[in-house]
Amino acid sequence: MSGAMSWPFLRLYMLVLLYFSANAILNVIIPLQGDTLGASNTTIGLIMGAYLFTTMFFRPWAGHIIQKYGPIKVLRIILIINGFALLLYTITDLGSYLAARMLQGISTAFFSMALQIGIIDALPEKDRSQGISLYSLFSYIPGIIGPILALGIWQGGMDYFTVVMVAIAILTGVVGYTAKIDKAEAQPKKENAVQGASMSSSFSQLVKNPFLFKCSLLMLVASIIFGAVTTFIPLYAAQLKGGSAGIYLMLQAGTVVIARFTLKSKIPSDGKWHSSFIMGTMIILAAAAQCVSFSIMGGAVCFYVGAILMGIAQAILYPTLTTFLTFVLPQTNRNVLLGLFIAMADLGVSLGGVIMGPIADLSSYSSMYMICAILGVVMIIFAYDRRKIFAGKYERSL
Repeated sequence: MSGAMSWPFLRLYMLVLLYFSANAILNVIIPLQGDTLGASNTTIGLIMGAYLFTTMFFRPWAGHIIQKYGPIKVLRIILIINGFALLLYTITDLGSYLAARMLQGISTAFFSMALQIGIIDALPEKDRSQGISLYSLFSYIPGIIGPILALGIWQGGMDYFTVVMVAIAILTGVVGYTAKIDKAEAQPKKENAVQGASMSSSFSQLVKNPFLFKCSLLMLVASIIFGAVTTFIPLYAAQLKGGSAGIYLMLQAGTVVIARFTLKSKIPSDGKWHSSFIMGTMIILAAAAQCVSFSIMGGAVCFYVGAILMGIAQAILYPTLTTFLTFVLPQTNRNVLLGLFIAMADLGVSLGGVIMGPIADLSSYSSMYMICAILGVVMIIFAYDRRKIFAGKYERSL
């Protein structure tokens, strides 16, 4: 095997799988434990949202520091911090959960940027979309068995939770310290391309750069929907006859994995904006949210159909937008700008808990997911663009 499927990259994907295994379990345990401790939906949303809100805040600096010191050096330091965060989760109170979520958020900012930048820089352009898709794929694989394992831990007692968190921390550290990225391939070819624009000017590109603005807004809104699902499905499922949060999350993650394998060659990797492709993805996302909302009346079948549609949308959207940006963003500060884009995804997932929690408290889970569906419909319109992209610029269609 060669390219994105060669052995060095497979080891990196295995590291991704181990790293995100903890989160697949925590996404179920924390809402259930919070509800047991008497926390409101708003409080649970804040605790869950603190993870990716912190990640979002540190993403741009992560990209900047990784450009300076290289992905491997940063990765080895961050794995130690991640191990400490996982140990904090074994202290069962809301304050410890909040502190652990924030510390884990910092770790994830640097971990994911180090892995993605290393993969992007080490692969030729024709393999970029496949590498990014496989990275994202392996980050979702834990979601297939993680929710079921979490429910088993919950029913068996939190002593098992401590053992699992410690085991994941140790295994991730061992695999991470043996991972390698060929420096000759991973480093930018031009020395003066390493340090481009300043961080402050890079932030302004979120608005000034039309490619970054469009992709970031689409990812932000989509991630709000993803975040609302991750945070509140464990509690919403309990209200549905025949509904199971474990089965829902397993179906969603399993669909992501299958779709990534079957559709990875369909994801555009030519630097062009494919309006119909993105609009179709947003239609699937809006339909998924509406199915989840309607399942309070439609039952478990509608609930699980929503899980499958949600998984398809997740499988397609992120690698498509990320690959597009790797072609159109300026090389001088591409890594920092990619960090800003990924930060918008993090912010969206965080807001999915922080904003949608109070809405669920004031109305219902079903109404909250209907609002998510409406947001998806708005993004269908926003994804349309008559203009073509050529050499990093817009060109009017004739």
